[in-house]
Amino acid sequence: MFARRAVHAVMAVMMVGLMAIPAAAQSQQTGQDSPVVVELFTSQGCSSCPPADAFLAMLAPRDDVIALGLHVDYWDYIGWKDVFGSPVFSARQKAYAKASGRRSVYTPQIIVQGESDVVGNHPMDVTDLIAEYRERPEGVSLAIRRDSDGLLHIAAAAKRQIAKPLIVQVIRYEPEAKVEITRGENAGHRLAYANVVTEWTVLGEWDASTPYSATVPARGPRPVVVVIQQRGPGRIEGVARLR
Repeated sequence: MFARRAVHAVMAVMMVGLMAIPAAAQSQQTGQDSPVVVELFTSQGCSSCPPADAFLAMLAPRDDVIALGLHVDYWDYIGWKDVFGSPVFSARQKAYAKASGRRSVYTPQIIVQGESDVVGNHPMDVTDLIAEYRERPEGVSLAIRRDSDGLLHIAAAAKRQIAKPLIVQVIRYEPEAKVEITRGENAGHRLAYANVVTEWTVLGEWDASTPYSATVPARGPRPVVVVIQQRGPGRIEGVARLR
């Protein structure tokens, strides 16, 4: 069972890790202009996940990070059905595993910039990867805007030659949520979540040889993120967000 004392200990480590990040890594004045994407694969049925969920909540306000909580559904059988769980997110995590040659998936797992994986409750490893990717140049310039009719306008162009087609994706998320867990490994706890992904839509492929543009519906107050990523899924070449 998940221990409250353990959460406090991990939270203390997380705070030290965040405070230790150099100022340059927290700004947007380094190699990459757009934020670094951090995907957390988590589940309300996993006793090891609450510290990782708490860490994602610490990352969520940062401008140089897009923190996304993707709740998988393969823990649902042990007594608690994750209210945010989706087979779409389970499939995405399995696709990452296949692309990197891994035979299994686990929670909590974090994928940074579509390329590097780390245990989700290892905050220092995650912050090191964020700083590393901030220094790498992005492959795509990307701009998005939402008009008064709720339409999202997307414009992108490659900054370098990219051989493989890229996947253009639109993500919506709920900034905050709290859930009372009554069964399973986290029974008896009221858990808080940040940036819970509610929609992940693939618009299609783009070969990056010419500029890209699209207009899609994006109604409602929830934030919207556009991710342009190598097939696999692989490295994220461009990302933009409207909060």
